[in-house]
Amino acid sequence: MMFQENGNGEMGLSGIPLGTKNKYKRMSSQLPDDNDDVLHQQQLEDKRNSTRKYVIACAIFASLNNVLLGYDVGVMSGAVIFIKEDLKITEVQVEFLIGILSIVSLLGSLGGGRTSDIIGRKWTMALAAVIFQMGGITMTFAPSYRVLMIGRLLAGIGIGFGVMISPIYIAEISPNLTRGSLTAFPEIFINVGIMLGYVSNYAFSGLSVHISWRVMLAVGILPSVFIGFALFIIPESPRWLVMQNRIDEARSVLLKTNEDEKEVEERLAEIQQAASFSNSDKYENKPVWRELLFPPPALRWMLITGLGIQCFQQISGIDATVYYSPEIFEAAGIEDKSKVLAATVAVGIAKTVFILIAIVLIDKVGRKPLLITSTIGMTVCLFCMGATLLFFDKGPFAIALAILFVCGNVAFFSVGLGPVCWVLTSEIFPLRVRAQASALGAVANRVCSGLVAMSFLSVSKAISFAGTFFLFSAISALAIVFVFTIVPETKGKSLEQIEMMFQNEHGTQEKETELSDVEQLVQNKTELTN
Repeated sequence: MMFQENGNGEMGLSGIPLGTKNKYKRMSSQLPDDNDDVLHQQQLEDKRNSTRKYVIACAIFASLNNVLLGYDVGVMSGAVIFIKEDLKITEVQVEFLIGILSIVSLLGSLGGGRTSDIIGRKWTMALAAVIFQMGGITMTFAPSYRVLMIGRLLAGIGIGFGVMISPIYIAEISPNLTRGSLTAFPEIFINVGIMLGYVSNYAFSGLSVHISWRVMLAVGILPSVFIGFALFIIPESPRWLVMQNRIDEARSVLLKTNEDEKEVEERLAEIQQAASFSNSDKYENKPVWRELLFPPPALRWMLITGLGIQCFQQISGIDATVYYSPEIFEAAGIEDKSKVLAATVAVGIAKTVFILIAIVLIDKVGRKPLLITSTIGMTVCLFCMGATLLFFDKGPFAIALAILFVCGNVAFFSVGLGPVCWVLTSEIFPLRVRAQASALGAVANRVCSGLVAMSFLSVSKAISFAGTFFLFSAISALAIVFVFTIVPETKGKSLEQIEMMFQNEHGTQEKETELSDVEQLVQNKTELTN
């Protein structure tokens, strides 16, 4: 019987060599490779889950400042009932007290853009929390209307900082495929804050007039305390780090927030190119504010889109509906104070629940379909609300319809115009102007909010509650046209690709307009390849 020798001098009993060159192998020799594949897949899945949880945690902590705005909106709707009785203030003073926070917050938003470029996105959020805490404490212990207003001024500045910076920070750390849903987190937390404000009103309404509103306002300080703990967890924005030439730190952050190392290097290269063009001779002697005042065609359309959607979000009357929901329900026929506050809780629940639908859909169906659905639904609900107050007398039927259409309005708002507005303004602007352009959008939003809040009762007296809702309905109808004709779809695109999209559509309007940062990058790569 002959035995065949293999390359390594080993022979099997059957004469078949068992060396490495033999095509016949033991079945057990396949197991290590299979185990390695399974182990590798498990490691990838673990890394994917770990990365996802880390990014979500960053988005949550960055959104805590937005709870402050939402809580103020919700709590003031009920607290003002007790403030008016305790401090003996007039209706005009009530309007001013409510609306001044939105007006003053524009100072925070204006300063927040430049501040975040200097000290970073992360520490700007910390500064916002500190300023709000000062305002919250001042309001809680205010002995008079004048001191209460000082607290409102400080709180407004803090909220302005926070509302402006949160969407920018989240957009800059988020992966492309989930950026929409993550950047909508601040709107979720605004809604959570509103609902907590309504619940606080109802919970503390049984206290004495002098104490109740102070406790309601004091509870709003708590979210800003948690922000202090968040600073030990969340990283700085990688795009801001690149602008500071801290490349290794930026890469470290991207490795924590992205699953694929190859994608990390690609994103880092894109960010470095965008930052290098932002700091090039083309821009180094041109202040950002001057570029915003005299924008090239592409940036002009970005500003029209961003500022326009921010204005429509507020002038369609959402803050008036939320701030003055007790007065609206009283106009429909609810007389008992506790029942009025209980009805406002339903508004808060509707607003919070439907924002979750937007989070699920925004990266699947896109930004524009949600905006169209939202504005159409709001227009219908606002019109029906006006018709209810005009054609039906006070009573159970009018009350039921009023609650239905107010809840419907805030629900449609939360599905689209509420969250998508902040998502768009955080992602459409180029890196070199993103913070300050987004700050302008926040300023437009807060100014419109303040004007609506400060004039709602006066306008309602002049043209009735029904007439005011018909006016809001007409404005919401204009928003439908604006979304159809102006707003682009940005789903699934990187921030640099969105800039290129605007340049391709609007950058050729002037012959001497230079290529955008991203276009120049693509052109350079093409030339090198050739």
